[in-house]
Amino acid sequence: MRLGILGTIQLAATLIFAVPVGVYGLNAFLDGQQVLGGGLVVVAVLMVVLPQYLTTPSDIPAKVGESIVGNVVKMPDDEK
Repeated sequence: MRLGILGTIQLAATLIFAVPVGVYGLNAFLDGQQVLGGGLVVVAVLMVVLPQYLTTPSDIPAKVGESIVGNVVKMPDDEK
């Protein structure tokens, strides 16, 4: 998965919030609160993973534009 400049900045911003949640969850898990700690670690992982795979309302215009350009512009076949 390749990220552009904006995608990298968005990932960094997400990590700013996800890392403390994950660390607190790991500490809670190791202190004997398995449900709370495990739940917080799962939330931290989902904070990072879900935005990469879910379509948000801001992604819709880009996906529509890509499909329109893909239908209008055809890539030439490689001639050997």
